[in-house]
Amino acid sequence: MMNLSKSSRSKYFTRLAVSRQTCLSHPCQLLSTDNLCENVSVEACSKNKKFKKVQTMEANIQDHESGSCPLADNIQGLSSSNLALSVKRSSKCAESASKETFTSAGNVIKPKVSIAESFQSVEKSSKAYDIPNVESSIKFDYKPELQSEEVLKPDYQNDVCESKSSWRPYQWLEQLSNIREMRKSRDAPVDTMGCDVISDSKAPPKDYRYQVLLSLMLSSQTKDQVTSAAMGRLREHGCNVSNILSTSDDVLGQLIYPAGFWKKKVKYIKQTSEILANKYGGDIPNSVEDLCSLPGVGPKMAHLVMKCAWNTVTGIGVDTHVHRITNRLGWVQKPTKQPEDTRKELEDWLPRSYWSEVNHLLVGFGQQICLPVRPKCDQCLNQSICPFKK
Repeated sequence: MMNLSKSSRSKYFTRLAVSRQTCLSHPCQLLSTDNLCENVSVEACSKNKKFKKVQTMEANIQDHESGSCPLADNIQGLSSSNLALSVKRSSKCAESASKETFTSAGNVIKPKVSIAESFQSVEKSSKAYDIPNVESSIKFDYKPELQSEEVLKPDYQNDVCESKSSWRPYQWLEQLSNIREMRKSRDAPVDTMGCDVISDSKAPPKDYRYQVLLSLMLSSQTKDQVTSAAMGRLREHGCNVSNILSTSDDVLGQLIYPAGFWKKKVKYIKQTSEILANKYGGDIPNSVEDLCSLPGVGPKMAHLVMKCAWNTVTGIGVDTHVHRITNRLGWVQKPTKQPEDTRKELEDWLPRSYWSEVNHLLVGFGQQICLPVRPKCDQCLNQSICPFKK
């Protein structure tokens, strides 16, 4: 070295000073002065990737503890998927920082914080910067594939239903929707001469309910026009329990004639009126069971009375129209012979939310289009999906 020129000696000591300063600033090396030589340079120290990784992680951890989070500043614009990827990478860095690092001098660099603490600091920083929780974002973005049964779930499953049977007729919702469309004008006889329409709504509540009951008793085996005319004469005469009881059978027969089986109905009306006066204080019963105990009153009448007089849906009123149409549409698993059997079949599967309208819809539909003889199938919107038409 003594043979070196003055300029070469100056360059040597300059490089030695730089190397000494650079290596002393890197604690992972802890190089002694004996190791300092011309082969040690700034480039050699800067290529220590393991040291750079540990140093960067320590700096990030210190930033998290101090409350300043560069990661949180840049994370606001990230999507949930990128955010999850960033946290995943951070977890790997935290894991590497949690391991003990050995230096060339045999010293040990222990991690300043644990993995759990590092994630807690990230969570605090994310709250401070109003960053959404990563886990909740992932759950929100994840949309599982629906099975075919769920995709094709019918609308009726959303209705309040107490069905006993899981069976459903094919395309019944579409058929019902078409019937609603055909009945939207509400110009069938049942719309203008139904039991609730031909009764005096301005009369005292007891008398109104009594008139609803009598109109249904008269409607059996009788056209709506005849029933409406008979009820008009009874109302002019005075249609309440006490007045009907004081009316003779002959006069009462003249008032309701020509209703079907009018003689038998005179007897039923008198007996029923006497029971109402003695047992119910001139009012009508408010249960299907008690109504069916009255002379000449069956389940169909009882359910309709509960709906029209008491505004309570207890079942489906099935008359000859409902019985015929439901069998034609295939709304029963097997063809039924009696309206009462049809009622039980319907109530087993039809959602309860449809019970209140099905009688009125089908009766008017049967009076205008789905006639008992020579139905007007060419005018029916269900002609392509009706088993009877096929």
